Amino acid sequence: MTRRVVVWGTGNVGRPAIRAVVSHRDLELVGVIVANVDKVGLDAGTLADIEPTGVIASDDVDAVLALKPDCVVYASSGDFRPMEAIGEMLRCLGAGCNVVTPGMYPLYHPKSAPPELIQYVEGACSQGGSTILATGIDPGWAMDLLPLTLSGVVGQIDEIRCQEFFNYATYHAPDAVRDLVGFGTPLDRTPPMLMPEALITVWGPMLRLLAEGLDIELDDIEVHTERRPLTETIEVPGMGIFEAGTQGAMRFEVRGIVGGRARLVMEHITRIDDDAAPDWPSPAAGKQGMHRVLLTGRPSIEVTISADDGTGNPAEGGNATAAARLVNAIPAVCEAAPGIVTSLDLPPIYGRGLNP
Repeated sequence: MTRRVVVWGTGNVGRPAIRAVVSHRDLELVGVIVANVDKVGLDAGTLADIEPTGVIASDDVDAVLALKPDCVVYASSGDFRPMEAIGEMLRCLGAGCNVVTPGMYPLYHPKSAPPELIQYVEGACSQGGSTILATGIDPGWAMDLLPLTLSGVVGQIDEIRCQEFFNYATYHAPDAVRDLVGFGTPLDRTPPMLMPEALITVWGPMLRLLAEGLDIELDDIEVHTERRPLTETIEVPGMGIFEAGTQGAMRFEVRGIVGGRARLVMEHITRIDDDAAPDWPSPAAGKQGMHRVLLTGRPSIEVTISADDGTGNPAEGGNATAAARLVNAIPAVCEAAPGIVTSLDLPPIYGRGLNP
């Protein structure tokens, strides 16, 4: 059965989502929604750097939803407009369209999400008979699907640590890099992403989902952060000047406490320049980004993921895996009962991009 799909947003996740939908043998791209007027009227293939698809980008949401797609890949950024993004997703759900999205972090673990948010989302799902899956890469599949799969081949588990190493000079979101993550800002000013409540809001659901999959109870969630300055002024193409003495590297851990010690850990080590914080762990030689899962126990296992979307840019490669995870899950999401689902609710998801 072919599912009809709309991609909403053509940024870091939307572009690879378009490519993944076009490549998927059980899906049909029927619409693309954009906010930038300069993109209106362009072919989806032009926006996604592939051959023309015949699907034309539109900013008329009503007209696109009137096509009655089975699913919307909601890839529009909500970092600076969270309420608007939530409203747009509820609009899709209420109209009877299933939704897959990397946004809406609380829905990564709905059992611990704010009750009022769950009420709104479940109300829209009930109205439209629709289903929503929220997941990405980090937070997302590198923190639930991958460690849970690996746990099945380990007899004794002492700690599970999910790590991200990245140079954010490769991330094409200058406002987020500066204003949210804090690169280039004074060290006496805590950026929004490093505030404890923000770390728990974004990565806490992943700890709880991982704990649920392992059938354990978390006693508490703790956070730990460190920041280091740039030792010299640098210039990043597309993002401008980052002054010496401002934040050049940051490191955080969001720790799931079980029995008085950290047993599940989400860790980021992020730089704006490869030379910042040289004593901290770094990606493998020649890499500017990777994800790693460390299962310490008997046996201990280390798995490293470094994605390349054909550009050599690790950020784009990671975004492409997040998009493909969502797109490949669409048939299962469409088959699920109306409501909110997580990776734990879905059957194994396999790719359909290898066309015979």
